[in-house]
Amino acid sequence: KGTSNQFALAAAQRVAETPGRSYNPLFIYGSAGLGKTHLLHAIGHYVQQHWPEKTVQYVTTETFLNDFIRAVREQTQLGLHDRYRSVDVLLIDDIQFMESRGDTFHEEIFHTYNELHAEGRQIVLTSDRSPRYLGGLEERFRSRLLQGLVAEIDQPELETRIAILR
Repeated sequence: KGTSNQFALAAAQRVAETPGRSYNPLFIYGSAGLGKTHLLHAIGHYVQQHWPEKTVQYVTTETFLNDFIRAVREQTQLGLHDRYRSVDVLLIDDIQFMESRGDTFHEEIFHTYNELHAEGRQIVLTSDRSPRYLGGLEERFRSRLLQGLVAEIDQPELETRIAILR
């Protein structure tokens, strides 16, 4: 929690306090180990604590991909849609791993995003880099990610790192 990350922290707090109404989507990016996943979990916990009737789904990109593959293989795509498109808050971690996936997978995430966004449901994604540099994602999906708020998490200042170590 250094001054270098106040913007990302404030954006996450705002999203948690007003899901679906502020910064939708919220896209948080930065190097590994700087707290992106921690912010996703904090958003999810806050929403569940303050609005128990809201459904929150946290998922890694790998889990989303595995669920998608299983749904196609077992012909249960409607169940997949129910799981991901009926939530109030969808938190997807490490979206950069979607870059190397096929067109069918890109279609699924694109339509999931569109449906949630159209219904005013909150979407928060993380990555190791800005959506501008996720060249393996379809342009139409990247442009939607850029329509929301993009917040970078940086390495904390030296003083903050020393405080963390103590």
